[in-house]
Amino acid sequence: MNQMTTPPRIEIIPASAPFSETQRLWLNGFLVGMLGLDGTTPLSPEQTSAMLGPTAGGDDGETPWHDQTIPIADRMKLAEGRPLRRRMMAAMAQQDCGQCGYNCNDYSDAIAGKGEARLNLCVPGGKETARMLKSLYEELDKTPAAASSASVAAAVAVSTTTAEPGRSRDNPVAATFVSRHLLNKQGSEKETWHIDFDLSGAGLDYVVGDSFGIFAKNHIGLVDQIIALLGASHTTEVRGKTLRDVLSEDVSLAPAPDSLFELFSYLTGGAQREKARALAQGEDPDGDAATLDVMAVLQKFANVRPHPEAFVEALEPLQPRLYSISSSHNATPGKLSLTVDCVRYVVGKRKRLGLASTFLAERINPGDEVKVYVQKAHGFALPPDPKTPIIMIGPGTGIAPFRAFLLDRKATGAQGKNWLFFGHQRSDCDFFYSDELNAMKTSGLLTRLSLAWSRDGTKKFYVQDRMREVGRELWTWLAEGANIYICGDAKRMAKDVERTLVDIVAQFGARSTDEAVSFVGELKKKGRFQQDVY
Repeated sequence: MNQMTTPPRIEIIPASAPFSETQRLWLNGFLVGMLGLDGTTPLSPEQTSAMLGPTAGGDDGETPWHDQTIPIADRMKLAEGRPLRRRMMAAMAQQDCGQCGYNCNDYSDAIAGKGEARLNLCVPGGKETARMLKSLYEELDKTPAAASSASVAAAVAVSTTTAEPGRSRDNPVAATFVSRHLLNKQGSEKETWHIDFDLSGAGLDYVVGDSFGIFAKNHIGLVDQIIALLGASHTTEVRGKTLRDVLSEDVSLAPAPDSLFELFSYLTGGAQREKARALAQGEDPDGDAATLDVMAVLQKFANVRPHPEAFVEALEPLQPRLYSISSSHNATPGKLSLTVDCVRYVVGKRKRLGLASTFLAERINPGDEVKVYVQKAHGFALPPDPKTPIIMIGPGTGIAPFRAFLLDRKATGAQGKNWLFFGHQRSDCDFFYSDELNAMKTSGLLTRLSLAWSRDGTKKFYVQDRMREVGRELWTWLAEGANIYICGDAKRMAKDVERTLVDIVAQFGARSTDEAVSFVGELKKKGRFQQDVY
């Protein structure tokens, strides 16, 4: 009688791969069947490496580049030698803001697995991220075997279920604009609005920490100027709509994309062609690349008049804008509030307008419906235990999620202590929600309120300066288990606040600088130090 022997199992997916044992076994079996292997001869390490390419080896699961304050060039250096999907992640802005519809890790996985073809969704990363992703994507196309395995891995590891209405940028719903009022008083150099929406007809709810996605429209004055520069008619049909409607609702008019410069390089010659080519490659031949929006490009290349259809095809899709929610569904069901800085600035002699901020501040009226969605927060939420103390640091519009936190804790009767650091330019005209906050302090809901005004005195004074003044008390709260939150500017404020926190831990926690850095790092890993920065 012949003895039946079990053929050796082929280990295509190594044990070190970032999958569960069940997922790894399934992938092994799937690939064996897909490749027609007979199960009798294990693949050599060289064959396995060739099969999986840059998406498998060299990944220890760590993401040292996942820091919003690190420039993209440095992030890419930190990701050198890592799998392609990891290098794609390093190209993201690292904010995990959800504006792309993913977090940074999932967006890179989706691109590497060819489940997502759009390389321009990272709004905070802008052109830098889009250019880097385009370059990396070309590398992916050169390794088809790696792309196939990445696609299978993405299918196993990432859920691709269709989002409910209003839960994704790809499936927005209509919400009703209710009202707005200016938060700054006379004498302020800023323009900040409190915005209210009615969600009752949209069937949406949210939790504090979430963000609100707004699909704004381009300013009609800018649209008409661009049409005039094209020498076209407002009613020219493009994509089944009028040119005016397409430019208003469907495409981004700032900043100018590389594809627009490429188009212009095909339509002109000589020095202008070379200049357009240089701009398309990310160069800056005239020192003005950072200020070139779509209208500025038409003015710069005044003798080039592309056909409206080709012009529109060269533009990027209009992206939604995300804002931190400054209200609590538990406190005011069916209502949602935002705190929005209005963006207006001048380049040369031309006034530029922020897309969504001026849309909310002046271009919609009460009762108007707006396409919106709720973006679930990634790692920015109140602690599960309502007794946990919280420290909130939010200068300017960074106060938005912390107003929501406080309103939610009041509505739910949470017993934890609450400490807010708020700062702005001037106390007499920039103290947002002052009546609310003072009432919260009087009632005991707001345990401590620490304020910093950068323009009230001869010397600028910021929230991090106030933190240093009360460093001993802040350390005591941390030692008692408090969570700490930051909301605001990623490149300056958040960086300075974190550095200040390290100094406070070192000074009052009797630690060396290295130990203090490790302590703050552990707070992040445990979810006790969370950031909503942009």
